[in-house]
Amino acid sequence: MRIATYNVEWFNALFDDTGALLEDGRWSKRRDVTRAEQLQALGDVFRAMDADAVMVIEAPDDSRHRSTVVALQAFAERFGLRTDHALIGFANHTQQEIALLYDPNVLKARHDPQSDPEAPRFDQTLAIDLDVDARADKVQFSKPPLELALETAGGFQFRMIGAHLKSKAPYGAQGRDAVMRASIANRRKQLAQAIWLRRRVEAVLAEGTPLMVMGDLNDGPGLDEYEDLFGRSSVEIVLGAQDHAGAERCLYDPHATGALRNRWAQPSTSRFYLPHEKRYLQALLDYVMISPDLRAKRPEWRIWHPFEDEGCFGDADLQAALLMASDHFPVVLDIDID
Repeated sequence: MRIATYNVEWFNALFDDTGALLEDGRWSKRRDVTRAEQLQALGDVFRAMDADAVMVIEAPDDSRHRSTVVALQAFAERFGLRTDHALIGFANHTQQEIALLYDPNVLKARHDPQSDPEAPRFDQTLAIDLDVDARADKVQFSKPPLELALETAGGFQFRMIGAHLKSKAPYGAQGRDAVMRASIANRRKQLAQAIWLRRRVEAVLAEGTPLMVMGDLNDGPGLDEYEDLFGRSSVEIVLGAQDHAGAERCLYDPHATGALRNRWAQPSTSRFYLPHEKRYLQALLDYVMISPDLRAKRPEWRIWHPFEDEGCFGDADLQAALLMASDHFPVVLDIDID
């Protein structure tokens, strides 16, 4: 089975309110890319992946006037994808939903949010002391994670959580002091979301249920100067890498683990243009983490990076499509479950 996570930049801007594709020559929200070009590039990437399920991060908006499911299924129909069923969980107000696009002949999937005293449902509020002042702060997800119960055609049952944690970027802050305050506040909130997500992971692992956690964590080891202030990254929290509780309680992603061991030689899943510096910045932000029982099923990970992956670099058309489609690249997991 092939499972992927893919953050699609400005996916929402490629559809009208009816969910129809805006396949024309007008500019997309992507830099120097038309809407038709971005849609065609995305169609080429999705077809090349040929995944059984794709966790779409920054999926089209779901609101009073728009439908994520309608838009994604129209996209699948237009490009002849077998992943022609879509579902979402709790819609948000950012125009960036978290959705699963999947092949119904291979998987059954349903939104199945859970709650317990340590980890309330992802659309609710977590009380947690963020700054060691003995007062609980109230934390909410701007993009509530998508928790799913899945079953393969062969009867294998597992759970999946798609996540898009808060960005640490100090958007709107002006001046060094304001940037520092905003960066620290954003990291604190992001770590609280990671702790919330980790508590849910702990509950699933305690049940003995196979689990995948995937998406854009907006974090990785060594990404900013404030990490030492808090002691660990959101990635380490979600993995359980510093809990010292044994391998049976830790999730695994080889790219995350490798980056933790060597911060100077990391793979990357994203590529952003910095206009003021006239250069590109690369970062490891996207992950597919799996529980220990799934590691026994011959998993193989691959980041579809247009320059770092041999297959993508050697296919000029695919390389061009990846660069045009989004500022993130798919992370793909092949695993022996049926």
